[in-house]
Amino acid sequence: MNARSQHLLAIRPAIPSAKVSDDMSEDEHFQNATLRPIIKIQNELILAIFANYIAKHKNRFHELLPENRMEYIENAIQKDIKFRNSLKGTIIGQFTVEEYATYIKNSSALNKRMMNMVVKKLQDQIQVFEPPLSVWS
Repeated sequence: MNARSQHLLAIRPAIPSAKVSDDMSEDEHFQNATLRPIIKIQNELILAIFANYIAKHKNRFHELLPENRMEYIENAIQKDIKFRNSLKGTIIGQFTVEEYATYIKNSSALNKRMMNMVVKKLQDQIQVFEPPLSVWS
């Protein structure tokens, strides 16, 4: 394993709830051993990327009813190819070469898992995107 791979693995957070065992599928193993820690360490950047997405789309997100904001997040990631690719790059760029070799074997299914995890992560932190209240309101 090269120095880059060692450094990437060393900075990843441990996620005790992300169980890894021999009896799980290769995709599930990859999700728990690789994707979950990467998404966790990239959380602040993912939040910043989505906040920028909201701003670039004229803050339409803030005009939506709270119950429609969850759907907005999902639609942004599923339907905006450029945005989705940007998020994928944020995650894939943290792969080791060995992880990338595993990823390319089943990238379609792993991309789906990856984006579902990002949607859930953003939805779970939706309060971060609330505009600050004005002192004068």
